[in-house]
Amino acid sequence: MAAENQRENAAIARGLKRQDPELLDHLIELYQHRLLRYLMFLTGKREIAEDLFQETWMRVLMRGGQYDGRARFDTWLFTIARNLVIDLSRKRTMSSLDEMREGGDDERPFEIVMEGPSPLEQFQSRENSAELAEVMLSLEPNYREVLVLRFHEELSLEEIAGVTRAPLSTVKSRLYRGLAALKPQIERLRTLRQSREATR
Repeated sequence: MAAENQRENAAIARGLKRQDPELLDHLIELYQHRLLRYLMFLTGKREIAEDLFQETWMRVLMRGGQYDGRARFDTWLFTIARNLVIDLSRKRTMSSLDEMREGGDDERPFEIVMEGPSPLEQFQSRENSAELAEVMLSLEPNYREVLVLRFHEELSLEEIAGVTRAPLSTVKSRLYRGLAALKPQIERLRTLRQSREATR
């Protein structure tokens, strides 16, 4: 499996060096939803995410020769996207990624519940994706980013460290703290859903 992935990465690297339009179309088709979702979780705004989505693919086209195939392509792609978000936040003189989202001050109160599915199990469930997206946007950006890369994009902790340029211990800490922050909000959603179902 690892040898197959290395061959695939090497083929992508060769194609990007040649600026192969068919390869680029294939990569866009393959990664468009994941990339846009990642950018939406980072920025919290669809318009900004769509602009950065286009810019990310332009960078892939212009700088494809820099991809050497040693890392997974999606890790390299998400690194480009993340750097564009950081560049945009600097241009807008924002002190952090958190300021890119609207309404950051109206966080909902937490409800601590000790039993039930773990935050990880809740996170991986697709049944409440709109509610989950709202909860995710309320998390601190560093936690949100690690959770998205780990559970939506299925990157390893080492790959996340590469994308975020953070030490592995920091990535582990952000993952743990993000899950801890996610749990009470998921419990709140579960309670709301149960009360809605009870009134039907």
